[in-house]
Amino acid sequence: MNKFIRVIKDFFRSIGHFIDKKLILPITKFFVGISNKFKGNGRSFEKIITRKPGLIIVSLLVALGVFFIADTKSTSLIETSAEVLYDQPISAAYNEEAYVVEGLPETVDITLIGRKSDVYLAKQLPTNDITVDLTGLKPGVHKVNLKYKKALSSVEYKLDPSVATIVIYEKVSEEKEINYEVINKDKIDSKLMVEDVTLNTEKVYVKGTEAKLKEVASVKALIDLKNLVDPVVGEQQLKDVKLVAYDNNGKMVDVEIVPSKVDANITIASPQKEVPIRVIPKNYDKIMFGKAISNISSDITKVTIYGDASKLEKISYIPVYIDVGDLKEDKKYNITITKPSGVRAISETSVSVSVSIGEEVTKEINDIYLEYENLGEGLTVQAIDATIVTVSVKGVQSVLQNLDSTTIKAYVDLKGLGVGEHEIPIKVNGSDTKVKYSSKTTKIKLRITEKN
Repeated sequence: MNKFIRVIKDFFRSIGHFIDKKLILPITKFFVGISNKFKGNGRSFEKIITRKPGLIIVSLLVALGVFFIADTKSTSLIETSAEVLYDQPISAAYNEEAYVVEGLPETVDITLIGRKSDVYLAKQLPTNDITVDLTGLKPGVHKVNLKYKKALSSVEYKLDPSVATIVIYEKVSEEKEINYEVINKDKIDSKLMVEDVTLNTEKVYVKGTEAKLKEVASVKALIDLKNLVDPVVGEQQLKDVKLVAYDNNGKMVDVEIVPSKVDANITIASPQKEVPIRVIPKNYDKIMFGKAISNISSDITKVTIYGDASKLEKISYIPVYIDVGDLKEDKKYNITITKPSGVRAISETSVSVSVSIGEEVTKEINDIYLEYENLGEGLTVQAIDATIVTVSVKGVQSVLQNLDSTTIKAYVDLKGLGVGEHEIPIKVNGSDTKVKYSSKTTKIKLRITEKN
């Protein structure tokens, strides 16, 4: 009631403001203007408006003006008009614990039709009460009418839609285990990561139609890292974490989850490891004929990497590749360090590498045993040819004379090979990247058989 009275007061206050703005103020300005124009002849003007005929004429003009404005205003107020209230919410009355309703629109549009003044008041007094009474309806298909509580009886209300076809199902429930998914990982420092999450409950109930519950494959707590106030190493707590149900394809399933939110304790860690940088020349075979790399140095020799501890454990060095193809003289390279897979952050992002070259010499190293890689499960391999090879190494004299033969590896890759005889190319590599490696024996014959 107080709201209605306040709206009436505002309505008349707006009319008074209109009369003051549109009538009194313009008339006052009009007479002030006339007075200024007759400033030199003030007495003559004063005589005109104080005499009876002059006063009658002025009064008549003012009355005509007021009548014209009031008539225009009153006409506009009694004209029929229409206004639309969009997306008005619907409330349904039914037993939400026992039933699920499908097909009921979430909102409707309401068209108000009536006199402009009434429509104006009706817009100021929306009841926001569009209801549908489903109490007493049994499971099945039903056509129901949507009702709107009128604010003014003088205004006609039309709802779109005004009728809805709904389906009522019995609500069933099922207990589900919940797990978690961490989202917005990029919202915290890249050196940090979520090590563990503990939820305050392990199981929830999902409720809905039997068909919907069959779609639910998992229920997850969405751990949103952007909601952490001050993420640092240690334990953090997130309250009211949203729960979402998903199907087998990762799509959300619209079911009720009880409880709908949980609390989570988050353990944040910063696993890190210091590893050396290893500069690896590319296109070494295209370096200027008769030349070899005599020295490789860099301004950074070690970096600290951050990421998942299990992935960091497998990383022993960070490779930095430089293209030495067509290298004819000493050269300096500025290289961006690429993060290996599993590394979230690295302490340095670039490195400066200096390469020196000298005269190439060749040396042979005997008695390098051949190794086998990627032999299939349940298989055994036997060499038809000799398994000891001679490796040819090329580089500058100072490098080769200090070369350790135990750092040289000759091997064959048996990936994808089955039972039978095969001729396989021999590959050679070594830990010193300033050296070119090759086997004097380029291929070897092997026999692969099944294990007894």
